[in-house]
Amino acid sequence: MTSTKMSKHLDMPVHKQDKFIQTIHELIKTKMANTVAELVFIPAPGVGHIMSTIEIARLFVNRDQRLSVTVLIIKPPGLISGSTVPTYFESLSKNTTMDRISFVELPQDEIPPRSDTKGPLASFDEFVNSHCKYVRSIVAHMTRKPGSARVAGFVVDMFCTCMIDVANEFNVPTYVFYTSNAAFLGFKFHILTLCNDQNQDYVIKLGHSDSDIRVPTFVKPVPTKVFPIVMQSRESLDFVLSSARRLREVKAIMVNSFMELETHAFESLSSNNTIPPVYPVGPILNLEGVSGTRKPSDDDIIRWLDDQPSSSVVFLCFGSMGSFDKVQVKEIACALEQSGHRFVWSLRQPASDHKSHVTRDHEDPGVVLPKRFLERTARTGKVIGWAPQVAVLAHPAVGGFVSHCGWNSLLESVWFGVPVAVWPMYAEQQINAFEMVVELGLAIEIKLDYKRDLLINPLMAETDTVTADNIEQGIRQVMEDALMRMKVKRMSEMSRSTVVEGGSSYASFGSLIQDFIRNVS
Repeated sequence: MTSTKMSKHLDMPVHKQDKFIQTIHELIKTKMANTVAELVFIPAPGVGHIMSTIEIARLFVNRDQRLSVTVLIIKPPGLISGSTVPTYFESLSKNTTMDRISFVELPQDEIPPRSDTKGPLASFDEFVNSHCKYVRSIVAHMTRKPGSARVAGFVVDMFCTCMIDVANEFNVPTYVFYTSNAAFLGFKFHILTLCNDQNQDYVIKLGHSDSDIRVPTFVKPVPTKVFPIVMQSRESLDFVLSSARRLREVKAIMVNSFMELETHAFESLSSNNTIPPVYPVGPILNLEGVSGTRKPSDDDIIRWLDDQPSSSVVFLCFGSMGSFDKVQVKEIACALEQSGHRFVWSLRQPASDHKSHVTRDHEDPGVVLPKRFLERTARTGKVIGWAPQVAVLAHPAVGGFVSHCGWNSLLESVWFGVPVAVWPMYAEQQINAFEMVVELGLAIEIKLDYKRDLLINPLMAETDTVTADNIEQGIRQVMEDALMRMKVKRMSEMSRSTVVEGGSSYASFGSLIQDFIRNVS
């Protein structure tokens, strides 16, 4: 393809086209000669999704020498230098264990699409859609290059299903990597069925009610109070329904979970002939954390943990978008003091403006904490900013985890055998919390239906305050419930056995690899 044709097709400045074309040629040229099947991975633009996608790509190429992978990175909109994502990209470029994995950062339009009148989810969907033309051009070059491996499939994130259309143009099957859990996947399909059988208004009213419903992937009735906020308005519900419809079109769905954890959910999904084959491939975890983000203060935390008794420390961490107002921060601080337990608390403040949801460190955490709290707890606790979560959870001194219930965080807690006290905030975290506490009995509740709507201005989002007494009760229970600790330890052993030879997720990888090879045979 000449630069002129590329210009017309991509609507890019010529200097950017030349660099883009050169990148494509280099990635094709550097592929291993014995590669038979090429996979195109497209993660959603967020560091958690990117990291999980790269981990599963690494597992595939390490498992079978016939596979190679090209990961097409959609940079998060408004990405700033010094943030976690570019640091992670830099660490990948220096990694010598990824010989058959190539990375291409897709260009962004000079002015990203803005559809504020359609709502934030529609704008996000439009932003991802705007990258289809770049994916199309890369795959066109890959398929035309003499001697290159045949493209065996697209593996797209659950938020990148628009790429199915691009894959179809090349007669290539699409697989979805579902970074949440099997029960929630079934919940989305069930909501789609309800909307088809009833209507959207019925589901929206249901989300605002106080009742229970039966969902096939859950054994126990699901209370409507744990419905995600996205189920409570027409615009956001449209986004969920569109995603669920597109999931029905793919060849298979890979779920970042494992059979032993969600037996009923996986069996329910496999028995429904309207749903594509579902493969448990988890837990997919980046146990090294984000390379290049380690700070001297992280080493200080680990050294402090080294001096604490086994299972004596409760760890509080609420993800990259989790923060609280001053009133709630003081309630947490009081609860920690009242509990008497040692603690490490990742205390973050909201983003500086409503366009970003990523939290930031406090310059002086003492400003939002009770007077002299830091002095009183100097020997028994640590208040930090960004936390090296994997390193902390892996430490034997940590005995409990107060978490926002992001699915990656819950998988990490299970892997390391650390019981969780759930405090969900946004996305599907309320459903995750319900599954862990009520459905599986692997966690305890601080508040199941706590919700913070990050789709509006995070600085103005109003939520109920959870009292110090409720938080203290949750901390005591997660730290002192011996039976719960035993159950989580047993599940930890299962999580590790499922990814090695003979395990259920290991077998899923084998089946998928066979399918990839058949696609190009």
